[in-house]
Amino acid sequence: MNTNQYIIAFYNDYDEDSRLVKRHGSVEFLTTMRYIEKYLRPGSKIIEIGAGTGRYSHALARRGYAVDSVELVEHNIEVFKKNTLPNETITIRQGNALDLSAFADNQYDITLLLGPLYHLYNDTDKRQALREAIRVTKPGGVIFAAYVMSDGCLLDEGFHRGKVDVKEYIRDGLIDPETFSTKSEPKDLFELVRKEEIDALMAVFPVKRLHYVATDGCALFLRETIDAMDDEMFALYLKYHFATCEREDLLGISSHVVDVFEKLEGK
Repeated sequence: MNTNQYIIAFYNDYDEDSRLVKRHGSVEFLTTMRYIEKYLRPGSKIIEIGAGTGRYSHALARRGYAVDSVELVEHNIEVFKKNTLPNETITIRQGNALDLSAFADNQYDITLLLGPLYHLYNDTDKRQALREAIRVTKPGGVIFAAYVMSDGCLLDEGFHRGKVDVKEYIRDGLIDPETFSTKSEPKDLFELVRKEEIDALMAVFPVKRLHYVATDGCALFLRETIDAMDDEMFALYLKYHFATCEREDLLGISSHVVDVFEKLEGK
């Protein structure tokens, strides 16, 4: 199978629509929305590339913003359409993050790239997706690019929950036995990275980083504890998380991050 076929097969059987609804999963959603809200202005025009079932697109459209959405997987598009309310100013089309030729340059105030980089396995494709996201964004607009992080996933799914056999991954050459850096192929579904790799990707673009955010922090590692919290304790945990999600000494444990950056004027 090619890359897209692996992705389509996975999401056809995966309940993407509820991933960010569970209490521990909501930490990622609430954190990402908190940062998006920092840059929303009246009349902001938004595009979400790799919109999935539309959790972010619908949340923003229901606040009165015009949202254009692009999604690769037909199953996700069907769920997206079912979730659309009559009063939403929203569009959805099938498309690929590597080719946004259907969209003109410099259109959007906010560009969300919150999933495609999870499934791109070389720097050429990653930069192409980033380049397209930047191209359709207005100068001065803000792009949100999400990644799955190597160390957070290794700690949670490998050493903590045992869903990944660390010894087997080392034997198969997917985890370096000395540095514990990871590599992935399309059949592995998710590309895991570290911050230094993101920094190297972004070095070629005319942008300014505004935030680098550990969107779920310890939430997946602590999922059972967080899901058992009452409302008061969960609110306190969120307050802690929001206060610390940009602290450099805590970034590595997060399973997901979002890199928030501005397209520079005149570029």
